[in-house]
Amino acid sequence: MTARVVLPGLLRDLAEGAAELPVELSADAPLAEVLDRAFEPWPILASRVRDERGQIRRHVNVFVDGEDAKRADGVQTRVSPTSTVHVINAVSGG
Repeated sequence: MTARVVLPGLLRDLAEGAAELPVELSADAPLAEVLDRAFEPWPILASRVRDERGQIRRHVNVFVDGEDAKRADGVQTRVSPTSTVHVINAVSGG
């Protein structure tokens, strides 16, 4: 089955305009693995979402089936083969 990673407009340019990145899963997997597989062709995209330690960046929110991954188990949050993962950039101004 295919989990989906949904990107906001600001990050789509880094994935050749893709709004969704499919990730084939046969069983539940940690969010870190799903993001690694989704972003494999686009390392710059990966670096915008995760820091050098592999954690979700402070200005990025990731939701797995509507649940905030940072408030759950972070990059160890389980993703099922039918899950939808939303990546959302925080927007700020001053």
